[in-house]
Amino acid sequence: MNFRITVLCENSVGPLSGTLGEHGFSALIEPSDGDPLLFDTGQGLTLLHNARRMNKDLSGVRQVVISHGHYDHAGGLKPLLAECGAKQVFCHPSVFSPRFRGKDTGKCYPIGIPVGREELEEAGALFDFSKEFRAIAPGMYLTGEVPRVTDFETGDQGIYRDRTGQDLDITPDDQSLVLETGKGLVLILGCCHAGLINTLEHVAYMTGRRDIYAVIGGTHLGFCSHEQIDKTVDALRILGIKKLAASHCTGFAASARLSRELPKEFQVAMVGYSVEV
Repeated sequence: MNFRITVLCENSVGPLSGTLGEHGFSALIEPSDGDPLLFDTGQGLTLLHNARRMNKDLSGVRQVVISHGHYDHAGGLKPLLAECGAKQVFCHPSVFSPRFRGKDTGKCYPIGIPVGREELEEAGALFDFSKEFRAIAPGMYLTGEVPRVTDFETGDQGIYRDRTGQDLDITPDDQSLVLETGKGLVLILGCCHAGLINTLEHVAYMTGRRDIYAVIGGTHLGFCSHEQIDKTVDALRILGIKKLAASHCTGFAASARLSRELPKEFQVAMVGYSVEV
């Protein structure tokens, strides 16, 4: 099966005039056979606007994946439901857990889903919770909860489950989308809090395949140490990924490093980025 992947929400915009950027991520997945699926919804400030600008009709989307419970990935869910009707929403059981980010001042501010489960269900969300690797449509799979097995992917040390910054949040609900294509497996990432290599190894283990053709989305390397970036680049070379379209939480410095180290593979997936695989 072939898929058209289009980035609808992202921090930066590409050459398509009239589109808007926001800190967040959303991608529309359109299979050659079957209904389209929306992966994440951004903050909610640009999703519907950008979709209209790109002539993408989100009313035809029946299924939505929420990669994890942060505002910049799930904030657009309620506006989507309000304009486009009820959707089946795939996510991890911990997606509504309290979430906070620590500031340099020592204070923490909320970064969780801005709208509660009950309000979203009243708006038309039909939640389908699971921690497991699972098929959600022909040729489409969710990784479910990703085991942390590498010794260098330590995660984001600045996010917490409480306002006092005492209970570190490892974001167990982080999950990614896997597409089966004729070119190999394609991964769509939200933030990849679990670690890019942890996620790739989990996919290889669960599918029995290591022919990962492309990785598209946020890698969270913008929040990581130089050591983690070094070892991630080394592992990517070994895995032989053909296309790395990074965005959102990858950050400028890490993107520059990836572009320098993997010049043939690296691309920037801004708003309007589209690829067929």
